[in-house]
Amino acid sequence: MAEPGLTRAGTWFTPYAAVLRSRIRAQQAYRLSFVSEVFSAFLIGLVEFAEVWVIFHNVRVLGGLDLNAALLLFGFGQSTFALAQVLFGHLDTLPTLIRMGQLDAYHLRPQPLLLQLITSDISLRRFARAAVALVVLGFGFLRNDIDWNAAAFGLVLLTLIGGIALFGGIFVCAAGLQFYLIDGAELTNSFTYGGSFAAVQPATVFPAPLKLLFGFAIPVCFTAYLPTIALLGLPGPALLPAWLAWLTPLAVLWVWLLALSFWRFGTRHYQGGGG
Repeated sequence: MAEPGLTRAGTWFTPYAAVLRSRIRAQQAYRLSFVSEVFSAFLIGLVEFAEVWVIFHNVRVLGGLDLNAALLLFGFGQSTFALAQVLFGHLDTLPTLIRMGQLDAYHLRPQPLLLQLITSDISLRRFARAAVALVVLGFGFLRNDIDWNAAAFGLVLLTLIGGIALFGGIFVCAAGLQFYLIDGAELTNSFTYGGSFAAVQPATVFPAPLKLLFGFAIPVCFTAYLPTIALLGLPGPALLPAWLAWLTPLAVLWVWLLALSFWRFGTRHYQGGGG
């Protein structure tokens, strides 16, 4: 006999699983459209990598990193962002839901609002962008001289899981702010998509204010730069030493504390589509 707690958990998650299955089937209903979207996302991933390749092919060394190290940097940063985008990226549609008054329907359901929105959709095409980054990351592992011990494997796993969670928290932060900004998607995108761009840059090229911003306030350096220099045995700049890579869970906790605070204040501020 199943334990009562497990039974309740399964019953509680059933509506979300049904919604996700229906969304996935809907995206695959029109095969040509689905394939074209996947191909477009794949091209976006290739173009993003081509930009990095062109820079390091001409500069050779940037911020203390060469092209081989840049493969790790790009692979970590873009794979974690793309996978977080699969899970949380559709929160970008919240301003439209607010303006159209459609968000009110979510309040009528007996599930938490944030979890409803997170599980309301899943964009399969974004897996193509993540696939490009993961392939690049694999080449980065092969082309760099990494001491593959238990600590290295643990750091890679910590980085991938922590990076997805950290970027997911940033998406939730941006969504919480939309209750105040209403049409402020461009502003919040500077932190979500701008953060993903900053994550794949060597932090040593940043001036001190940007090191503090992307290292601690919006700590995207924990998703790629710090793990990269830690795996390669590089010391890192004064404000961002390599050993900070092991503190990724603290960075994730900080981002999610901000995210849930913004979400809580935002939902309390919301008064309905006509309010």
